[in-house]
Parts: sequence; C-alpha cells; structure tokens
Amino acid sequence: MNTKITIAIDGFSSTGKSTIAKQLAKKLGYIYVDTGAMYRTVALFAMQNNLIGLDFINQDELIKQLINIKISFVFNADLGFAEVYLNDANVERKIRSLEVSNFVSKVATISKVREKLVSEQQEMGLNKGIVMDGRDIGTVVFPKAELKIFMTASADTRAKRRFDELIAKGDNVSYDEIYNNVVDRDQMDTTRKDSPLVKAEDAIEIDNSNLSREEQFELILKLVKEKI
Repeated sequence: MNTKITIAIDGFSSTGKSTIAKQLAKKLGYIYVDTGAMYRTVALFAMQNNLIGLDFINQDELIKQLINIKISFVFNADLGFAEVYLNDANVERKIRSLEVSNFVSKVATISKVREKLVSEQQEMGLNKGIVMDGRDIGTVVFPKAELKIFMTASADTRAKRRFDELIAKGDNVSYDEIYNNVVDRDQMDTTRKDSPLVKAEDAIEIDNSNLSREEQFELILKLVKEKI
C-alpha cells in the first residue's frame, strides 16, 4: 500500500460516516478528519456566545467572531481516536449533544463559515493519505478524491441508531425528537444554497440500512484496495 489516496465519505446524518472513516483510517494508517465535528464546534461556540437560539441566529456577529475560533484535533491514546478542541478546551462530549445537533445545520448554511472550514480541510489533505467525512467532501473539499463514498439509510434507521447512542451515553432524549432532528437536518442539508448535500457523480452510493458494521467495513475496504 505505497500509493496514498484521498477518501471522501459523504452522506446523511447518522449513517455512520465517522465510524467507518475511523475504521478505514486506522486500518490504512491514514489521517482521519471528522468535518461534521468542525461545524458542530462552530455551533457550540455560537451557543456559548449567545449568537444562536431556537428562533434566531446572529450571522453577522458569528462571521466577525470566526477569527477567534481555533479548532484542533488531539489524539487520545486511551480512546484510540482524536478528540475535538475549541480554543484549547476539549469539547468532544459537548458537541455530540442533541442541542448542538439542532443548531449545526443552521450554522453550516453560512457561506463564510463553510469558506473558513473548507480551506482548513483542504490544507489538511494536501499530502493525501486522508479519510474525511462530511456533507460536501467529494463535491467541494476534494472533488478529485480517488475514492468517493455516499452513505445513506432510512430516516427511521438513522434515528434509532442515534437514539440508542445518546441513551447509552446517559442523555435524556426521546425517539420522536431524535427522528424529527434527523428529518429537519436532512431538509436543511439538502436545500441550503451553499454546498448542499448531494451525491457526487462519481461517488459510490451505499445504503447501510441492513448492513452490519463489519459487512460495511469489508465492502468499503474492498473498494479502497481497488484504488491503491
């Protein structure tokens, strides 16, 4: 495996993009970048600074504050993956909350936010040997990626996965609110004007509604090996 490639994984929320991307990166010895975590971190910053709420978002002020947002990934050897830091503070757990999930798609519609994060993401992938997941990796961030995957699953399947994950973490949530969040995010992600969620023409679509993690990993690993 001397040839390093760029692997772009896009798809709907809660399709397991981050899980498979982490598995691939570990197997291949590649860098892994969770771009969704970057948008979640900006959303958390906006929440902490009263720039977003249920019925408002102060886009102008958030854009002004972007210069004060430093996002970094720090590898945690005990956990086996990199955790997200906002201005040197570990926010890995905070950004995974349902509250942040409810705001992240709103933040992601802001062109200046996307411009900042896409630039950072492209810089991370200059030397290839990277697995990156998100909404616009194969269409905007790395349109020339050697392998593009587009992941999907039914809304019900995705909501159930997310619900089980949050309950396991001890969060007090209901299935209905998780399902509504999934549907709302799908709507915002696919209809935003700037870099909407769409399948790249040369992406391979994988519906994992009925696939186990092991089956999915073996399927995508086979696709990777065909490219390297």
